[in-house]
Amino acid sequence: MSEPTRGELRAVLAMLAPGSVLREGIERIIRSGRGSLMVVGFGPQVEPVVSGGFAIDIGATSQRIAELAKMDGALVLDEHASRVLRANVHLVPDSSVPTSETGTRHRSAERTARQTARPVIAVSESMGMVTLYHGSSKHVVEDVSVLLFRANQALSTLERYRSRFDEVSATLSAREIEGTALLRDAVLALQRAEMLRRIAEEVEDNIVELGTEGRLIRLQLDELIGGVLPDRELLVRDYLGDRRRRRGRVLDDIAALSNEDLLDGQLVARLLAHPDPDLDRSVIPRGFRMLSRIPRLPSGIVERLVEHFGTLPRIMEASVDALDEVDGVGHTRARVIQDGLRRLAEASLIERWV
Repeated sequence: MSEPTRGELRAVLAMLAPGSVLREGIERIIRSGRGSLMVVGFGPQVEPVVSGGFAIDIGATSQRIAELAKMDGALVLDEHASRVLRANVHLVPDSSVPTSETGTRHRSAERTARQTARPVIAVSESMGMVTLYHGSSKHVVEDVSVLLFRANQALSTLERYRSRFDEVSATLSAREIEGTALLRDAVLALQRAEMLRRIAEEVEDNIVELGTEGRLIRLQLDELIGGVLPDRELLVRDYLGDRRRRRGRVLDDIAALSNEDLLDGQLVARLLAHPDPDLDRSVIPRGFRMLSRIPRLPSGIVERLVEHFGTLPRIMEASVDALDEVDGVGHTRARVIQDGLRRLAEASLIERWV
């Protein structure tokens, strides 16, 4: 059984987050000094594993979950954990399914999760721990204080990386305007953007687990990551060596790199369809990233400008009349584009040298 996707795991962790009915029910079980097993979702894959018990099909509340868990058997919830479908059931997964657990309850939980591909939650009676099994994945649900500490540590790291990304992005912009951009500059900016995305994903995981306790972390994350993901895609559009390659595939390939491989500039350059490993050679941007910084300039106009002129230097050198020739631009917008690029050029150069 393969591991669940990040999205699938987050969906289940959201059901277990503080403030949710399921989490409150589990906390009641822990406070009463009891343990429990819960299967989230019922269907053809779960039915053969379930024996005995009784069908009730009632709305799930924290009180009902805690009371029904007092019986020895497991609970079966619907896929949204909003209804209790069965109670006091005995889980009988195939004994040949591998498990690394030693306790009876946790062995049953892991085998059931592997066999049915449904999330199974085990609440330890002796230690008060909550463990989620999903496919071949195992996740220990941690205390809010631990998650908050981890999220704040990740935010501090994210803040440092964002500062570094802004520096390399500003340097790249200045060199684009000067016509001295190197492949190394573009690759470095893309590496930083990808690393920011990865750290943000980890913080996002913590926010999902924190539930209602993660609101402030969410606000900080949104502020720190703002604009980075669009820039990541625009960097690929500006510096993709072979236009026949799909930028979505390039972004996926970069995202699939290990952290160690991501630091290999030549490898990233090859993923950008630059077979020449020389990172110190000159490159010319197409202009997507710079044009996207002009306020209220529609993406469709950006596409037509790049298609018409081909490169950023040619767009910056174009007269108002030349810009006006592009379909959908018009004389007024042509002046806005020219003035916007001039202001961006001045700001980038001032930021670099002051």
